[in-house]
Amino acid sequence: MATLNDSFLADLEELSDNEDELVDADIDNTEHMEEDIDGELADIEALNYDDLDSVSKLQKTQRYIDIMQKVEDVLEKGFDDKSHGIVLEDDPEYQLIVDCNALSVDIENEVVIIHNFIRDKYRLKFPELESLVHHPIDYARVVKKIGNEMDLTLVDLEGLLPSAIIMVVSVTASTTSGKPLPEDVLQKTIDACDRALALDSAKKKVLDFVESRMGYIAPNLSAIVGSAVAAKLMGTAGGLSSLAKMPACNVQLLGAKKKNLAGFSTATSQFRVGYLEQAEIFQSTPPALRMRACRLLAAKSTLAARIDSTRGDPTGNTGRTFRAEIHKKIEKWQEPPPAKQPKPLPVPDSEPKKRRGGRRLRKMKERYAITDMRKLANRMQFGIPEESSLGDGLGEGYGMLGQAGSGKLRVSIGQSKLAAKVAKKFKEKQFGTSGATSGLTSSLAFTPVQGIELSNPQANANQLGSGTQSTYFSEIGTFSKIKRT
Repeated sequence: MATLNDSFLADLEELSDNEDELVDADIDNTEHMEEDIDGELADIEALNYDDLDSVSKLQKTQRYIDIMQKVEDVLEKGFDDKSHGIVLEDDPEYQLIVDCNALSVDIENEVVIIHNFIRDKYRLKFPELESLVHHPIDYARVVKKIGNEMDLTLVDLEGLLPSAIIMVVSVTASTTSGKPLPEDVLQKTIDACDRALALDSAKKKVLDFVESRMGYIAPNLSAIVGSAVAAKLMGTAGGLSSLAKMPACNVQLLGAKKKNLAGFSTATSQFRVGYLEQAEIFQSTPPALRMRACRLLAAKSTLAARIDSTRGDPTGNTGRTFRAEIHKKIEKWQEPPPAKQPKPLPVPDSEPKKRRGGRRLRKMKERYAITDMRKLANRMQFGIPEESSLGDGLGEGYGMLGQAGSGKLRVSIGQSKLAAKVAKKFKEKQFGTSGATSGLTSSLAFTPVQGIELSNPQANANQLGSGTQSTYFSEIGTFSKIKRT
């Protein structure tokens, strides 16, 4: 029976064995990593090698040779239109088209590698050329045309580059710091240019083959942008399925080149546009609307590619419908804005407006009516300065007050009818004919005959008279009661 100490020692021995195994595994992984790094460095050294065959290997592969041979055979024999309902995945022609799309992408990558090779070699002769000519094929054509010539006035670049770029290249070449290349380096550079141009020619054959089959592969996409543009879009995207997965903003940029305007105006240049600028719809659109038309084309092309990838409409009717919608929208954009319609006046009301009237309104108008004094204060006499409260035109002006002839600021204000009526009513309240004797009434009367005469003021009131003081209207009289016999 093992003791506790023996069991602990056995566990320690197992841990030490595991640690040794881990250390051995780490050593093996480190050795493999070093081998991978050495392999990558070897590949990089091979890419930087002066031999062109070690850099460009696509043209010598059996896959490239077989596909190009099949493409050339199909282009020579022509295309027999077969009534296929759908494109089958195991159809040899469809598989050849898929292989052609993949090969076109490989050709693009190979051209970029050869372009870097040419640029590294020709940088000693003309270092500024790579910043003036960006496209790899154009760069290869220009390098092959110039060669070792130092005076570019003797080299005809017409047809290879735009006239503006040709002028800039000629001026820059006259002040360049480059030197002529050795014969062996120049020969390698020319061979690389020939290989890049050969790859470009092979790519054009592949696109021609795909273009001839676009009505069979992507009928809806071809109906919108045309077979040539559809083939280029598919070739650049890497197939119809890859094109269907792209968003519209990326489809718009497929085939776009980096443009160098050499300081010229950018007003007429179309940036952010690729192969779609070669479409018939884009070319027939006015320049002011071409960017909107390009975005619309990219959106509809993406929808058409998704329909074609699932074989939703092999007849192409959906693509023709999309094309009609694009034409209709572009025509709508070109229509002038609608003329501004004259706004008619509202129909006048035949009924007269209700106006407040009556005694209450007249009283209110009399109460808030403008006075003669305010009228004079609001008026100014021509040629005569008005007086003011502070003098010298400062403060509140008095208008024509004081200029009426009296030289005073006061104006006699006539008593209004309302004020007179109120005063009369107040007088009647205070001194009304209620029968009471006023305390101011005196019993002395002054007559011209007797002088001072003492008389009774109530004597005339007790007498019956005519009019309002008659018996009928008497204030002290009563109704008479006549007894009938």
